[in-house]
Amino acid sequence: MSDSDAADDWRVVDSEAEYETPWYTGGYDLVEQPDGTTKKYYWAELPDAVVVVARDSDDLLFVDQYRPVIRAQCLELPAGIVEDGESYEAAAARELREETGFVPDETVLLQRAEAATGVLRHERGFVVATGLTEVGRELDTNEFLSVERVPVEEAVAVAREQPANDATLEGVLLAKEAGLLRP
Repeated sequence: MSDSDAADDWRVVDSEAEYETPWYTGGYDLVEQPDGTTKKYYWAELPDAVVVVARDSDDLLFVDQYRPVIRAQCLELPAGIVEDGESYEAAAARELREETGFVPDETVLLQRAEAATGVLRHERGFVVATGLTEVGRELDTNEFLSVERVPVEEAVAVAREQPANDATLEGVLLAKEAGLLRP
């Protein structure tokens, strides 16, 4: 069955944005299901984001920051929103500089993926950054974080520590699969 055939079986009867915030829009689609019944499918729509796997020698750069939404301190890969007209690679370089103070010589897109497809309309790009030069950070006004170096051979274990962050875990596992975590 092709995607268009499947979509024909799931006709959107109505789509309603119920609220907007500076970070996302939330609403629902009233969908006619294949059996003819209808159901509201709720969603939140966020801008695209980038997750940066930044390798400096035999270390990956992580950021340590408090996440008020889950009320926890988190060790994560650098990440952020992709600005209008910006590629994932350009967003990765910008976010890496802002959060860690490093500028990469090269950025390569590893993977694009939809996040939490049961509730979000949100795509992430996972980008590897190499050839890093330290130039100084430019933190956003809501960023209170420190940079932590994690040896590549410990990256998977660190990413799995609670509270595990889905984007960090995915980025590290994609990097491992691509052979980028060898010392």
